[in-house]
Amino acid sequence: MRQIQFADDMQEFTKFPTKTGRRSLSRSISQSSTDSYSSAASYTDSSDDEVSPREKQQTNSKGSSNFCVKNIKQAEFGRREIEIAEQDMSALISLRKRAQGEKPLAGAKIVGCTHITAQTAVLIETLCALGAQCRWSACNIYSTQNEVAAALAEAGVAVFAWKGESEDDFWWCIDRCVNMDGWQANMILDDGGDLTHWVYKKYPNVFKKIRGIVEESVTGVHRLYQLSKAGKLCVPAMNVNDSVTKQKFDNLYCCRESILDGLKRTTDVMFGGKQVVVCGYGEVGKGCCAALKALGAIVYITEIDPICALQACMDGFRVVKLNEVIRQVDVVITCTGNKNVVTREHLDRMKNSCIVCNMGHSNTEIDVTSLRTPELTWERVRSQVDHVIWPDGKRVVLLAEGRLLNLSCSTVPTFVLSITATTQALALIELYNAPEGRYKQDVYLLPKKMDEYVASLHLPSFDAHLTELTDDQAKYLGLNKNGPFKPNYYRY
Repeated sequence: MRQIQFADDMQEFTKFPTKTGRRSLSRSISQSSTDSYSSAASYTDSSDDEVSPREKQQTNSKGSSNFCVKNIKQAEFGRREIEIAEQDMSALISLRKRAQGEKPLAGAKIVGCTHITAQTAVLIETLCALGAQCRWSACNIYSTQNEVAAALAEAGVAVFAWKGESEDDFWWCIDRCVNMDGWQANMILDDGGDLTHWVYKKYPNVFKKIRGIVEESVTGVHRLYQLSKAGKLCVPAMNVNDSVTKQKFDNLYCCRESILDGLKRTTDVMFGGKQVVVCGYGEVGKGCCAALKALGAIVYITEIDPICALQACMDGFRVVKLNEVIRQVDVVITCTGNKNVVTREHLDRMKNSCIVCNMGHSNTEIDVTSLRTPELTWERVRSQVDHVIWPDGKRVVLLAEGRLLNLSCSTVPTFVLSITATTQALALIELYNAPEGRYKQDVYLLPKKMDEYVASLHLPSFDAHLTELTDDQAKYLGLNKNGPFKPNYYRY
């Protein structure tokens, strides 16, 4: 990994098998696709439930049909959601106002693949205000807020996404963003690496015009490093995921609050006295464990890293192998960024009514594919909640089909997303405006100076006042009075 100089295998999406004599979930999935995180179901005309957005002819008030969303009529409700989000994203709005006159993204054509929520809509509209043209798809088939997608489409953003997409829909939406006559992307903003993967696979010539990639997830960054190691990364890329403002705020504080929101909305479970195993004690795992412990849950940790394992022990958690506790725990949560963390063998040994969910970006951590076999029955009990029933009557409660729990089943705190979104915006501005030769075909880390600037933009929300170094103190520490205040190797 390199420190940048800052100026001043395809994710699999599988479908339920439909078998004679067993309940098909295609109807349930269709129904859930009309639900958003709050009351979006009330915004949706139920008569349209069975009609795919790809089959609808929709236009916005300006006559444009350059989008594909569930229902463009939801735009007014989505605009209200975006306006609410803006109230708690003051730093991003401040950046928008400061840079709007300069238009630092004038000429930028950004193709994006992220969660489409009210918070990311604020980011997208900020990029547009700074001069960019944007085309957007969703990185998760369940996290799109339909009314927000409609509001973006009404505002003129070419957005292709709806809640409850199929595997084919997912890749079709990405393709529609990339493949358009007369429009050539020159920047990529990705979350998970699926967009980047699709461009490499289908449209490699697009990279001749791409100035850089900004990636924010563990999964996507891992894919970029794989490309770099293989000598196949043909443009500069920025690793936003490992920036301090992403790791220590979005990953930690966001998950500390949203894990409980997602679990309670889907299962109504009470955590006091429940036994929970959390697989992975990185920043996401730390946030999840802190929340669960505060509610009185008995929390176990699985880890491969001795440093993270020791941190868990010092925080008062017992570190175990999953096989040691799988028969007794009430909840299993994965947040490793790995694959097959919870296997069919583990699922077979779980007790009745055990809740299984994932807080990592990708749906590879739980071996959901192994559950789609003739001897098991799937029963949709509510949106994003399935009972998988064994022949002996045992039920395992699977949430969001093993996909990201918080954004699939609930929401995440707006303020913390403002931190990540501001970092993404600055990374795009830097890559787009960097002189030729500053960045080579490699993956770069964000500088401390950028992290500190993003943090400073958010401090006014708390009426926080920083202490300033005197000249003598700055000289003693060998620092510039304006930062950066920590060396690159510092671990916050």
